[in-house]
Amino acid sequence: MSARYKPGYTMTTPLWVLLAFAVWTLLVLLAGVGIRRWSLVLTGRAQLTDFPADVPHGSAAYRRAMRAHANCVENLPVYGAIVLTAFASHAGSPVLDGLALAFLAARIVQTLVHTLFVETNVTVFIRFAFFFVQVIAMLWMASEVVRHATA
Repeated sequence: MSARYKPGYTMTTPLWVLLAFAVWTLLVLLAGVGIRRWSLVLTGRAQLTDFPADVPHGSAAYRRAMRAHANCVENLPVYGAIVLTAFASHAGSPVLDGLALAFLAARIVQTLVHTLFVETNVTVFIRFAFFFVQVIAMLWMASEVVRHATA
C-alpha cells in the first residue's frame, strides 16, 4: 500500500469543519485554561491541586475561558453526529458546505467574544446571537441530511 493511498471517499467540507472545530476546542483549552494554569503551577504560585472542578477559581477572564471551552466540548458531539450522518448517507451539497462554514465562523466568533470581552448585556447578547446561528446551521444541516437520505 502506497503512503499516498486514499480510500474511496474524500474529505467533505463538513468533515473538514469537524476537524477544525476539534482543533479549535483544543486551542481554547490550551490558550484559555492550560497556559494560565501551568504558568501558575510552574512559577510556584499554585499547586496542581488548586484547581478543583467544582469550585469557582481564577479571574473572571479565566472563568469565561473555562466556560467557553466547556461550551465547545458540549457542542462538538452534536455537530459531529450531524456530520457523521451526512457522511454515512453520502449527503453533500453547496448548502451543506456553506452551513458548515457558517457554523464554524459563528463558533469562533462566539468563543472570541466569550473569552476576550467582559460580560455585559451587549456581549452576552452578541455571544448568544452567534450561538443561535450555530443552532440554526446545525438544524438546517440535519434537515438537509434527512432530505437527502429520504429522497
